[in-house]
This record gives sequence, structure tokens and C-alpha cells, in this order.
Amino acid sequence: MKFYEFGEREKPVILLLPGTSCHWKLNFEKHIPLLQESFYVVAVSYDGFDETEETIFPDMLTETKKIEEYIQSQFDGKICAAYGCSLGGSFVSLLVGRKNIHIDHAIIGSSDMDQAGPVLAKFETFIIGKILPQIICDGKIPKFLQNKINKAPEEKRKYMNTLMAVFTGDGKGMPFVKKESICNQFYSDLVTEVGDEIETPGTIIHVFYATKMGKEYEKKYLKHFKQPDICRQDYEHEEFFFVHPKEWYEEVKKVCLCN
Repeated sequence: MKFYEFGEREKPVILLLPGTSCHWKLNFEKHIPLLQESFYVVAVSYDGFDETEETIFPDMLTETKKIEEYIQSQFDGKICAAYGCSLGGSFVSLLVGRKNIHIDHAIIGSSDMDQAGPVLAKFETFIIGKILPQIICDGKIPKFLQNKINKAPEEKRKYMNTLMAVFTGDGKGMPFVKKESICNQFYSDLVTEVGDEIETPGTIIHVFYATKMGKEYEKKYLKHFKQPDICRQDYEHEEFFFVHPKEWYEEVKKVCLCN
């Protein structure tokens, strides 16, 4: 695991946690320059997804412990904010719930918070293992998915193309990522319980709820977090983050520095 730091260290620290099978730079390259105006930025690069290492993603809890150890050693165990993009929201939930470090503002980025038992998780991982490596490692979009993108309305097509560019490395792929890492990450996220009614004194949990995902996701947030600050946004999953980075930055600044 690597940690990439940007900006002036005296500013409030914000930790950035990428989404499923995402490279840290592709995930956050539009956002880091904006965040540096107000924050000292730390981007996490998970095991198995960094080209400078020969590692395999182990599981969610092992990675969470490494993040905790880093925050403890570098920032005395306390940071201003953490933003979890999609899967990264599960990491933020674990970091807050385990109470080994402190985060003033924990932001869940329209994460789906999907969980499943081992049998269903293995089945879903088997299916994902047939599709995602082609996208992530080879940088190729399957025909069925490309057809779906082509048929989508213009606004949704823009969102889907932006998302696919992140996953495929702008079509170049990430050959250093192994299928084992992709499957381990996907499976572990499903079977690792984040807990219910999570609450930590001094921590505000903000949820960037993409309302187009459906009301069932708001119910999940209210189940997992005791008193979340739900910020409703009329977008698809992480559409606000990927398609509107400037507006996203202003929202992050508002919830972290104005409360």
C-alpha cells in the first residue's frame, strides 16, 4: 500500500480512498488540485492496484489496519476528513466504526454498501471475475456494455464514458493489476460487515446520497449510520464526483470547513 501526499502540511488533512478496482490517480486526478487549495491531500493506493509494487489485495480489514497505522504514525491518529469514493465508503465506515483513529468529517461517496453472505458473494465474484479484468487490466469495454453506453441519453452517456475512462485507464488498461486482486477486493467488500448505527463522538458522517440510485440506498445509510448528515444530490452513483469535480469540491469544503 502506498500513500501519495499533496499540498501544504499545515492545512487540514483529507484522506482520499478510491473506488472498486480503481487506480488512485485516475480516480482523483481532477480533484487533488482543487482540494489542495484548502486541504493537505493524502491519496491511498491499495495493495494490488499500484504499479510501483508487486502486491495482491488481501482483504478489507488488512487494508484498513494499514491505513490506521499510517494515520497514527503520520498524523497522531487524527485527521480532518476522509472521502470514500464508492468502495472507499466502506473503508471510511470501517475506520470510523473501529475507533482506532479519529476523523472529524467522514464522507461516504454514494457508496452502495452492498453486503452478502459467503455463498452469494462467491457467486457474484465469479461473475465479476469474468468481466472486470477485461476492463481493468486490458482497458477494453465489453460489447454489451459499449452498446448500452451508446444507447444511453446524452447526459447519462457522458457519465458512463467518464466512469469507463477511469476503469480502463483511458483505454490503456492496467496490466499490473491481477485478477486475484480484483476478485479479493470485490468479495471482501461484500462479506466484511461495516456495522449498524455507527456513531463516534466528534465525528460527523456525511453521505453524498445520489438519489437516482433509489430510495433503498437511503435506507441503508440510515441503517448503518446513527445520525448521518445526508446530502441529497440528483445524480447517479458517483456522477456528482466524476462529472462535476468543481461542484463536488465546493460541497466537500462546505461540509468539512463550514460546520
